[in-house]
Order: sequence, then structure tokens, then C-alpha cells
Amino acid sequence: MKLSTIDITIIIAYLLATVVIGLVLKKQAEKNKQSYLLGGNSIPWYMLGLSNASGMFDISGTMWLVTLLFVYGLKSAFIPFLWPVFNQIFLMVFLSIWLRRSNVTTGAEWINTRFGIKRGAQMSHTVVIVFAIIMGLGYLAYGFIGIGKFVEIFVPWEVVSAYVPFGVSAEYVPHFYGIIFTLFAVFYSLLGGMLSIVWADVMQFALMAISSIVVGVIAMNALAANELLVPDGWLTPFFGSHLDLDWSTIIPEVNEKIKSDGYSLFSLFFMMMIFKGVLVSLAGPAPNYDMQKILSTKSPREAALMSGSVSLILMPIRYVMIAGFGVLGLIYFNRLDLMVGGNIDFEQILPSAISEFIPIGFLGLLLAGLLAAFMSTFAGTLNATQAYIVNDIYLKYIRPDAENSRIKFVNYGAGLIMVAISIVLGFFAKDVNDLLQWIVSGLYGSYVAANLLKWYWWRFNGNGFFWGMIGGLVPALSFRFIFDGVLDLYTFPLMLLISVIGCVAGTYTAPATDEETLKKFYKNVRPWGFWKPIREKVMAEDPTFEPNKDLKKDAFNVVVGVIWQTSLVIFPIYLVLLQLVPTLIALGIAVVCTLILKKTWYDKLPVDRI
Repeated sequence: MKLSTIDITIIIAYLLATVVIGLVLKKQAEKNKQSYLLGGNSIPWYMLGLSNASGMFDISGTMWLVTLLFVYGLKSAFIPFLWPVFNQIFLMVFLSIWLRRSNVTTGAEWINTRFGIKRGAQMSHTVVIVFAIIMGLGYLAYGFIGIGKFVEIFVPWEVVSAYVPFGVSAEYVPHFYGIIFTLFAVFYSLLGGMLSIVWADVMQFALMAISSIVVGVIAMNALAANELLVPDGWLTPFFGSHLDLDWSTIIPEVNEKIKSDGYSLFSLFFMMMIFKGVLVSLAGPAPNYDMQKILSTKSPREAALMSGSVSLILMPIRYVMIAGFGVLGLIYFNRLDLMVGGNIDFEQILPSAISEFIPIGFLGLLLAGLLAAFMSTFAGTLNATQAYIVNDIYLKYIRPDAENSRIKFVNYGAGLIMVAISIVLGFFAKDVNDLLQWIVSGLYGSYVAANLLKWYWWRFNGNGFFWGMIGGLVPALSFRFIFDGVLDLYTFPLMLLISVIGCVAGTYTAPATDEETLKKFYKNVRPWGFWKPIREKVMAEDPTFEPNKDLKKDAFNVVVGVIWQTSLVIFPIYLVLLQLVPTLIALGIAVVCTLILKKTWYDKLPVDRI
């Protein structure tokens, strides 16, 4: 076994700490539905921001990002636009404020504040629940696969098999490990709800911050004593129409990886990411743990601050680690064990580099942090999905008057069923990247049209939302089979077109949403967009009402914010690469953007509270 007694002790201590957190906060979480699902809206924004950042510091995503940096260098800073990572900027600038003003528990409950309670709204409510559950299962399976592949490197099956009373086929060993660590995440998240998730995330981020600094220092020392062999263009974030990274004389297998990824036409790929990313970001958060953290804040102002803090907390720390492992992988490539089934698996760079280069003691700390990262993402996703099952199915349709003790057991049951289904799905996914691409390009793509129009167009109704979501979900679930081998990003325009047709056709084949519902929504949320008929009626009834005229300001802040966020990604990479001038330039850009946002965003945040 590659773990020392000290490392094993640290990992066990962390796992026991999560159990203690769940037990300690169990009583507080059981007070009512609000306490369990949203922490009673009493958690400070900076704690929720740190928790949200921890949830995004997931092990599967980190494995993927290390692989991207290894292969694409500084250009890898843009590939997470696939998520899109800059949706946090849209949330920070205006969408978190709008969402929190709704004062609801889940995204499905939000539907009633926008579309009312008639048939179209009920159909929309149902399709959001279905979408949230499918996305939740996808994320749970994604984390399940990542943790299993990761642990397999450090805990060889030959050692463990002696203590397991049944046989496990070699291809299912990662799934066995995934089940074991999933159980710990299930325990503390089910018992303590949102409160235990946030406190476990705080502990996890402390572990990851220390680990990132250690990895960065080790990589910088290694780079100071060794030459970094990379192709021309690897050290710059700038690019032309083609990627033009030729690894043939360094590590020829990387060229095959680039070909299989489908990113060679990088300008086209980048433009498609921006096109899709802006639309996804304008649509607001998907019904996952990110949305639940926003709804858990104390007020709209704190919701914006929480979303803004995520990039500042997450990016520098995470990318010091990513750059560190990428550099170590490049310098000592021949020492890494990347062979899986007779082929090189570049997703093994992170766990193999950890096994090879991290010293005793720090290895246990880093592994505990990465295990915590998995558990954080898993627990947050589980909590969000439970919220839809309990709040939007059980309490809405089955037992609206259920007492807290019964709600508690329904929460537990819903969580266990979701975990069991996600484990089964995990057995059918090929690898981490395969599942990731389906989630970000397929599911997120299907979400765009209907959820964009709901914010900005008054005539859009529940019927349009339902058929728009169906028009997105059906392609998301089928295009991977119809267009086999085609990158999901490139089928997005066709998916969007089908969804838009569904939105428009659905909207005009049903009456507009009840006027009172629209006026109440517009007055409370105060969005900008195509709301003129409703705005005029609200102002006629209340001449003191001030409509939202911040479109230009918000657009400016989004552009500055995306530059700010990207510089927070690039400067730690250059720092680890010992590139002084580029580090100072990137850091300088971040500082200038911060000063601009202080005047144009922070100083103008609303002071309203709920």
C-alpha cells in the first residue's frame, strides 16, 4: 500500500470529523424544512461562498483540469468556459439578486412566482423537477466515478481484497471504492442538511488551501532544477484559428489526445463556447447546489456577495494546485503510471503525480482534502436534489401538511434512493470526461432557451417553458446516440433551435400568464428586459416604483468580471511556472478589474433585506 500510517491516520481523522459534524448539527437541521434545506437562511454570505467554492473544487473536475493544463498549457484557462465557469460573474452582477428576491426554497417553487398556478405553470413545475433530478443523478454519478478512479491508485485492490468477503472484477474496483466513500458523504449530508454541508466545506477548503500551497512549492522547486519541455505556444494563452500545439517530438501520444478531444480548430471552439456560455449564464443557475446556496443567503445583497466571493476564493488556490501537478507531470512524465487497460489515460496524471511526488504526512493531508472535495460536491448535489423531491413532490402533491418528523424521514429516504440510482448510472459511464461533457454540453444546453426567456420576456408563459424544456431535454438525451463521435458543443445550435421553437410555439398556443402574477413578479424581482407592458401597469398603480435601468451597467460589469476571473486563473499558473513578468501582468489586470468593480458593482449593490 502506498499510504503510510501517518497518512492513513489523517484520512481517518477527517472521515470521523465529517461524522461528528453530521451528528452535532442533526438537531438544528431537524427544526423545520427551511433549516434542513437552506440552513434557516442564517448562514453568512462568506461562509456560503467558501462552501460553494469548496463544492466546485471537486476531485473529478480537478483531474480533468490537470489533464487540460498538461495538454493545452495556458490555453486550458479558456476550456472551462464549457461549463461555463464565468456564469458566476453573471450571478454576481445581477442574477443572484433577482433569484434571492423570489424568497423560495427551490427552482421549481420559483416557477409558481413567475407563471402562477394554472396548467402551464404546473407543467413547467413538473419538467423543472425532472430536469433537476436528472442533473442531480448525472453529477452524483460523475463524482462517484472520479473518486473511485482516484482511490484505486493509492489503495491497490490486491491489498484490500484480503479483507473483502466477496470477489470484485478488476473493471469494477473503482466503483467499489466509490461506494465506500459515498456512504460517508451520505451520512453527514442526510443528518445535518445544509448546515453540516457548509461546515464540512469550511474544513475541506482549509485542507485544500494548505495542500495547494505544498504542491505549488514542490512544483516550483522541481522546475527550478529541471527544464520544462513543452511545444511552442504552450506558454501563452493567445491562439489563432488552429491550436497549433505539436507534441510529436516530446510526447507523441498527446497529439492523439488533442485529436480525440476535438479542440484543434480552437477559434471555432472558443467562439462556440462564448456563444453557448453567454446564453447559459443569462439563463441563470441550473437547479443544483449553486442555486441552493444562493437561496440560502440572508438577502439579495448577500446573494450577490456570495456569488462574487466564489471566484476570488476558488481560482487562485485551485490553479496553484492544478499548475503544480501539471508541471510535475511534464517534468517527470516517464515516472508516472498512466497505463489503464494497455492505453495511456491522461486523467491519471493527478493521482499518479500525487502518489509519486507528495511527501508523507502531506500526502494524507492532500488525500483527505481531495476526498473532502468529492464529498462536498456529492453532499451539496444530494441536498439540492432532495430539496426538489421533498419540497416539490412530497409536500406539494402527497402530504402538504406533513409534520417535521415525517419530513425528516422522507428526506432520508429520498437521499438514499438518489444515491442508489446514481451508483447504478456510474457503472455505465465510460470515464469522467465522457460524463462531464454530457452534463455541461447536453444537459446545460437543454436548459438554456426556456430559462433565458423566463427572466427577460413578459409574454413567455408556463406552456412555453414546458415545451421549451422538452425541446431541449429530448435532444440532450438522444443527440449523443444520433451524432455519435461529434463533440456535444457542436450540436448545441441545433438543440437550441429545437428548444426555441418549442418555447415560441408553446407560448403562443396558450394565454399569457395571469396579469396579477406578472405584476407581482416584476415588482418584486425587478428584472430588465422586454417587460414594457407590465412595467407600465406597475408604474400606473405605483408611481413611486423605479424600474431597473441597469442593463448597460450590468453588461459592463460582466465583461470586466470575466476578465477579472480569467486573470485569477492565469496568474497562479504563471506563478508556478516561475514566469515573473506574465505573473505580474495577470495580477495587475486582476487588481485593476477589482478597483473598477468596487466602483461599478460593489458600491451599487442593493441594501434591501428579506
